[in-house]
Amino acid sequence: MKKRLLNIALACLIGVLSVSCDIKNADVLPPVDLMVSEGFKNPIGFYDAKPSFSWKIQSGSSATAQTAYRIVAASSPDLLPDNADLWDSGKIDSDQSVWNQYAGQTLNSRQQVYWQVQFWDQNKHVSAWSEMAYFELGLLQNSDWQGKWISLAPEKNPALDDYGNIVIKPEYLRKIIKVHQGVKKARLYITSKGIFEAYLNGEKVGNDLLTPGYTPYSKRIETLTYDVTEQLRDGENALGIILGEGWYSGRMGWSKDMWKQKPLPKALCQLEITYANGTFEIIGSDVAWKGSRNGPLRYSGFYDGEIYDANMEFPKWATVGFNDASWESVSEIAVNSDVKLAPKRHRAVTIKKELETIAVTEPTKGAFVFDLGQNMVGVPKVQIPVKKNQKVTIRFAEMLQKDGQMYTENYRTAKSTDYYIPKADGLITWQPTFTFHGFRYVELTGFDENAVPDSSWVSGLVYYSDFEQTGIFRSSHDKLNQLQKNIEWGMRGNFLDIPTDCPQRDERMGWTGDAQVFAPTAMFIGDVYAFWSSWLESMREDQDDEGGIPFIVPNEKGKTFSSGWADAATVIPWEIYFRTGDKGVLEENYQMMKKLLGFYQSKAVNNIVNVNTFGDWLQPFPMEKENQRGDTPKDLIGTAYYARSISLTLKAAEVLDKQEDVKALSSLLNDVSKAFENKYLDKNGKLTTQYESQTGYLMALGFGLVSDDMKARVFKHLVTQIELADNHLRTGFLGTPLLAPVLDQFGRSDLMYSILFKETYPSWFYSINQGATTMWERWNSYSHKDGFGKVSMNSFNHYAYGAIGQWMYERIAGLQALEPGYKKILIAPIPGGPLHFAKATYQSPYGLVMSEWKKSGQVLDLSFVIPSNTSALVKVPINENQQVFMDGSLVRSLDHIKIVEDNDANFAFEVKPGTYQITVK
Repeated sequence: MKKRLLNIALACLIGVLSVSCDIKNADVLPPVDLMVSEGFKNPIGFYDAKPSFSWKIQSGSSATAQTAYRIVAASSPDLLPDNADLWDSGKIDSDQSVWNQYAGQTLNSRQQVYWQVQFWDQNKHVSAWSEMAYFELGLLQNSDWQGKWISLAPEKNPALDDYGNIVIKPEYLRKIIKVHQGVKKARLYITSKGIFEAYLNGEKVGNDLLTPGYTPYSKRIETLTYDVTEQLRDGENALGIILGEGWYSGRMGWSKDMWKQKPLPKALCQLEITYANGTFEIIGSDVAWKGSRNGPLRYSGFYDGEIYDANMEFPKWATVGFNDASWESVSEIAVNSDVKLAPKRHRAVTIKKELETIAVTEPTKGAFVFDLGQNMVGVPKVQIPVKKNQKVTIRFAEMLQKDGQMYTENYRTAKSTDYYIPKADGLITWQPTFTFHGFRYVELTGFDENAVPDSSWVSGLVYYSDFEQTGIFRSSHDKLNQLQKNIEWGMRGNFLDIPTDCPQRDERMGWTGDAQVFAPTAMFIGDVYAFWSSWLESMREDQDDEGGIPFIVPNEKGKTFSSGWADAATVIPWEIYFRTGDKGVLEENYQMMKKLLGFYQSKAVNNIVNVNTFGDWLQPFPMEKENQRGDTPKDLIGTAYYARSISLTLKAAEVLDKQEDVKALSSLLNDVSKAFENKYLDKNGKLTTQYESQTGYLMALGFGLVSDDMKARVFKHLVTQIELADNHLRTGFLGTPLLAPVLDQFGRSDLMYSILFKETYPSWFYSINQGATTMWERWNSYSHKDGFGKVSMNSFNHYAYGAIGQWMYERIAGLQALEPGYKKILIAPIPGGPLHFAKATYQSPYGLVMSEWKKSGQVLDLSFVIPSNTSALVKVPINENQQVFMDGSLVRSLDHIKIVEDNDANFAFEVKPGTYQITVK
């Protein structure tokens, strides 16, 4: 033993063991869940040449905290951990196990990087090395592309749509390539102006849909990378692409001025092969490819649907033996530097679920309606008997009329109809390729009328960007659980490559106002950091020269601005940072945040901003009938959001240690806040505006625009407005997210519970009582009594009002971040209303967090889980007659518990990682 210790000491002295000379403790399990940047596990075609590294400390290990770490990275797995040639961080004294920045050799396109990590625990014991992780970079520069943009020549006499634009027929493109023996690795790099599906030897490449995605196409187009090593074979191979219009060439927007002809689609790819003998080959798209528009996909558009003619099928078109003698040659255009080609930085859309039909009806003879039981986004999969050349019509609806027929008026000009033309009698299985719909109901006509439809005929393939659920909320109240379910489904349906406002009508745009109010809730429900980061890049690209942010991103409308919408540029980066702890999102977006402040400042007169706004959109019961922008004046909203964006940019400056900006922004915030209070509030705290509105008071209090001695007076007027509404909300898109936190801030969670559990209009439960399975655009989009609203803007899948989810998780269940990234957690439930149970779980950057409470009479049981390498503050509501017990002992008597608050209303203490159960009785 002495000899072994001597050898270790000598090795440390001479550096043989470098930083790893600590004696390993078998109980210190290696770190797990290794990820790079915004949460990617072993990605290929990765976008980030300067990634950050994150990992988790295993639960069940003796380690509860990290005091240091070491990361090694190499170009080959054989070099790890002892001979890392790209980077060896050395031992870094830090408790940070997330977002640790790469600081090694410069990485280039295609580079493969293998990495491992170990850490030192609270006792200075070092763990074993983690399992090996890796990432592989995509093509990072336009100059990496040898392939050319290819497409067929424009049709000589194309058909025109209802708006005078060319009907774009999908193109089928193919090429035969020859592959030598001994393929070691093969990558297909591919993108399009439009949307594509790739095929190799008759098999689809990857599971992605609607690729490459929706970006500001004049600035940036995303690229995809696929590992096709196993799909290649020695000798001849057939590479095929189907190319559709998608967002790039298709009709987008809600008005005719946005429906002008766009450029025609084009495809770009290159197959790169590394052979076992070390040789390397690039085969790019070029004029040697051939193509045809005479395939079975006759038309595919997002708004109008798809037409498929099975008579036009050319079987095995993407295989070697197919005869393409009648196909046309393509034209080619070289890649230039005008538009950035960059690897996709979030996961693509894919099929995430399949819903079965729960009921079949026949409201009119021969037209059968299939009810999937859930408003969803995606496409149907139909398995039906057909007759040769008898066209099958497939229609979609979110709701039914009282007679059971389809309600489609809210789709506006979106035809949202698919057609299938059979080539023979028999049973077919089919699903659309290049479109998507928002629907619960599917109507079929034109099938074999001798058959009797049943539920097996139609299922729903649910599309959304490929993220996993990270947060769960449950309670003892069925309608509250349904609200949570509706929020989740609203998010799934509208997180389709970008955060859309709605998924069904002639819109489906990236409205920034909807996104900014929903972002905190979204970050709880799903692993959507990468999703938001990608969209923020589009936002930076679409910011105008004055600093204005358009109200839709990508911007299809020209120069546009709305306060409360533009502020997504400051709100979302800060919300992401606070929930992840990654300063990188602030570093990336800080200049955009400052430029937005510059825009506001240029429009301010004496620190009051009067700019365009959609206002408190769709506020119920406006004083002026049919005023969709609500009762809160636009200059109040503009000034309030100006201050809000200053405040968030100031916080970002503090995190990034930009001291000059901190000083300047602090002064500016003070000036704008004073100007707001002086203009909009009298000495009694009452609004001086034409109409008092809940939202006006909520913005004053929620954005911190009221001096301390005025807060109570302002809050009194807010409560009065709520009481005048019989404890109902009177808030639209902007005011609703502020309602719960402001009432909570002033100790009136009882009033928030009253509002939340209202069942009459306007309330969250009102739509549930009318059968809602997603969030609605309006509080009263439909009622059993009055039917549908008399407006064309009547979406039954809009997530904005789902912002209440944040309060449900953070305050009803009591699980929230106290410090950025959940490094310190607050467990502080507020039991109330009719609830006797609530629970939230969340996969935080450090691991699983859980808060659960059950109430029976005067006894409250609280269970919670705190992950390793974090800590928590626990706040328990008590009265003067109650005591708090842990494992049968009074918490006040436990030496290892640090009590920080102890009074008749609250009992608070700090805990380390672990699983806890306490009882208040």
